[in-house]
Amino acid sequence: MERVFVVDNSILQNSLTKIRDKDLKPSLVRKHLSIIGKVLLIEALKNEDIKLKRVETWFTMDNFPVINEDDYVIVPILRAGLPMMEGCLEVLEDAKVGFLAIKRNEETLESKVFYERLPELENKTVIITDPMVATGGSLIKAIEIIKSKNPKKIISLNVIASKEGLERVSKFKDVFFT
Repeated sequence: MERVFVVDNSILQNSLTKIRDKDLKPSLVRKHLSIIGKVLLIEALKNEDIKLKRVETWFTMDNFPVINEDDYVIVPILRAGLPMMEGCLEVLEDAKVGFLAIKRNEETLESKVFYERLPELENKTVIITDPMVATGGSLIKAIEIIKSKNPKKIISLNVIASKEGLERVSKFKDVFFT
C-alpha cells in the first residue's frame, strides 16, 4: 500500500478526536469533517505543480506561484463526503465539483450508484472525499467510474479506514489515498 499516506497533523488529530465523541452535535461533526478535509487536501497537494501568475500588487506587477484550480475536480461520495468537500473548496475555491451517490446493497453486498453528476474529468486531478473506508466497495465503485473518464490523477481523502478496505482499494496503483 505504497500509495496510502497517513497524515500526522495536530489540527487534524484535534478534529478527529472531537468527531469520535458519540455525543457531538451533527453540526459540529460537519464542521470538524470540513476542517479535516481542508487539512488532508493541503497535505495531499503540497507538492503539486504550480504556475506563475502575473499579479498587480500595491507596489508593482510581478509573477507569483499559484495552483491552477481549474485542473481540479472535487467529488464527494454523498452524503458523508459533503462536509469534507466544503473544506476542500475553502482551499481550492475555483475547483469544479461532481457528485456520486453510492450505497451498498446489504443483501448482495455490491455497491450501487444511485446518482452521478460529474463535470468533464479528462486530464483533471480528481479529489474524492469520503470519510470512511470500511469494505472499500463504494470507493472502488467511485474510482472505477472516475477512471473511465480519463482523469490525470485521482486522490482519495479519507478520515478512517479499515485494513481490509485499504487492501481492496490499493489495487488501484495510480490512486493516492490520504
